[in-house]
Amino acid sequence: MLRELKAGLLMMTVMTAITGLVYPVFITAIAQAAFREQANGSLVTANGQVIGSRLIGQSFSKPEYFHPRPSAAGTGYDPTSSGGTNLGPTSAKLFNGTIKVDDRKNEVVDFDGIKDRIVHYCVENSIPFQSSRPLAGFRDARGNLDDVALIKAFNDEKSPLTVVPGVALPADAVTSSASGLDPHISPGNAELQAARVANARGVSVEQVQAVVARHTEPRTFGFLGEPVVNVLELNLALDDEFHRK
Repeated sequence: MLRELKAGLLMMTVMTAITGLVYPVFITAIAQAAFREQANGSLVTANGQVIGSRLIGQSFSKPEYFHPRPSAAGTGYDPTSSGGTNLGPTSAKLFNGTIKVDDRKNEVVDFDGIKDRIVHYCVENSIPFQSSRPLAGFRDARGNLDDVALIKAFNDEKSPLTVVPGVALPADAVTSSASGLDPHISPGNAELQAARVANARGVSVEQVQAVVARHTEPRTFGFLGEPVVNVLELNLALDDEFHRK
């Protein structure tokens, strides 16, 4: 019995050394030698500081920047809480959004919903749209969109608010990805945002579109997936070429 126990302990020690030490060190050495950038997270630096990764989406909200795809990761763009909404195409929550009461007994947005995102996207990018009720009735005292009021109107069972954009919006403009951290947007999404970015920077739309074209990545191997635009790299390129207005 002692001989079997000794053999078992020896095997465990050897396998632990191989799989827990030798193999990880070997693979790490290869990764650092052949794929150093990818192995270290494909980090993006500016002025000597790490400002993000080209593989992980992050929030941009200022008008002079292209905005990323919506995120359902944590409270938004949280790399430690990657995930989608897990809401299906028949979900009222997905389309209409939901509200909740916070600790101070105030009604706040729980989930914004696709319809609310459509309104914001159209307003931000000056895209015409039709609504069953005037949008002026859904603004607060400062003139900002009142999301709580909008979501309530979308969920009104008797007379729900309807919103129809004047152009077809790309899916990635108003829906999150499965990871919630998609760093890319579609060229169509970028095209609809170009006028806003150009106006905020005081340059022509054609100038902004030229930057977008240079940062549009083709299909993988020419046939897999769709062309995409990396938002972080695009916004950095805009800062390099143009000043804000």
